[in-house]
Amino acid sequence: MEEAADAPESPPAFVLLTLTETFSLEEPEAWPPVFHGKSTMSTILLGLVMLGLYFGVDVQAFDNRITRLVSDESVERCYGRVEVRQGNQWGTVCMFNWDLQDAAVLCRELDCGFALDIPSGARFTRASGEVLWSNVQCSGDEFALDLCERSLNEGFCTNSETAGVECTGRLSAPTLSIHSRYYAYSAGESVQFKCTAPYSQSTIDFHLFKHGVDTPLVTQRADPRQMTVDLTLTDLESSHQGSYSCVYRVHSKLGTTFSGNSPNSNSINITVVDIHTPQIWYNTSPEARPGWVTRGYSFNVSCSTLLQYPGGSFQLRLIQPNGTVRHSLPALTPSVTFTFSNAQASNEGYYCCLYKVQTGERTFISRESQPLPISIREVDPVISPMVISLLVSALTFVVATCAILIIAKVYCKRARKPTELERESRTCVDNTYIALTIK
Repeated sequence: MEEAADAPESPPAFVLLTLTETFSLEEPEAWPPVFHGKSTMSTILLGLVMLGLYFGVDVQAFDNRITRLVSDESVERCYGRVEVRQGNQWGTVCMFNWDLQDAAVLCRELDCGFALDIPSGARFTRASGEVLWSNVQCSGDEFALDLCERSLNEGFCTNSETAGVECTGRLSAPTLSIHSRYYAYSAGESVQFKCTAPYSQSTIDFHLFKHGVDTPLVTQRADPRQMTVDLTLTDLESSHQGSYSCVYRVHSKLGTTFSGNSPNSNSINITVVDIHTPQIWYNTSPEARPGWVTRGYSFNVSCSTLLQYPGGSFQLRLIQPNGTVRHSLPALTPSVTFTFSNAQASNEGYYCCLYKVQTGERTFISRESQPLPISIREVDPVISPMVISLLVSALTFVVATCAILIIAKVYCKRARKPTELERESRTCVDNTYIALTIK
């Protein structure tokens, strides 16, 4: 009976149950189908008044906490000896079997963040009340200490053996900044963030998170009393583009568990520009040979890239012995075409493409494409030089052949016909003509 008298007051849930049973608005069988009369209205008003009294009692009971931390060393309400209220009496809690799980529940109940340490309550102040609770056993998920299993202290603990708690207090969000004044980076570069925590009571770990990714990308443990660390992302890729924030995690002073995480810091967006080397090609009139463009004809040089960024442009460079000529077109699509309507000798040379984009205060330029040689040739004559050469050769052959035949024919005629002198020099001897040699 003594234990029942000293037990905490029960919450006033029974009031609502009694009101519901007494002033139920459900229609009894004896009531007529339609409500009427002063008695009905009085009943409803009385029910509403009693319902308001219930809520008032409930709020008042919720505001009157039955746990607190008391300390003469500091006015900080999240640091001190554990005290509980039983009826109108405040007392202490036995330190035996008191652990970080129990302290975590109390810190959460008092809106004091996470449990950092469980020193002896005698360290903070001299206890004035009795030791009321003993053998507190919390699972760690309770919202209040009086929801945990416990027993009454029956002379087991003295006032020098009471529990104390040091909470982190409500953790403030850290601040994330960036060392560079740029927020756009090229693939392969590094970006260095700086996370600052407004807390230095114990060892803490800093974590850099990318929004949408559950695991931290960078983790850095701070030295004791160190409130700022550098968190560096190296070898950036296009997948690193996005929004980042940091948190810090507090270690308990017992070194066995983490106390808890802070809220997220402010967010910082970074852009990773991964520009590929563009491709280059050209097309000319169908009759032109590869690498050649006929003077006066039109030709096109096209550039393309795999990735496109807002505000980008394609640059076309013409490299000539006497200098470089540049052309530019906005990259409204992944590929653009440079058109030259009247090919001249000034269009001859090596053409190269590159992609250029400006993000923030930085300009990113890709590598140049492979050079594309283009030569300008003259318009083809009606008869090509080769045809003329063949014709001349054939004509020369015909003329030479004719000359040889004529000379041969003349020579043959002279060989068959004797001369007049030979005919006159012939003599008939024994009916035979003998040709005499004329000296």
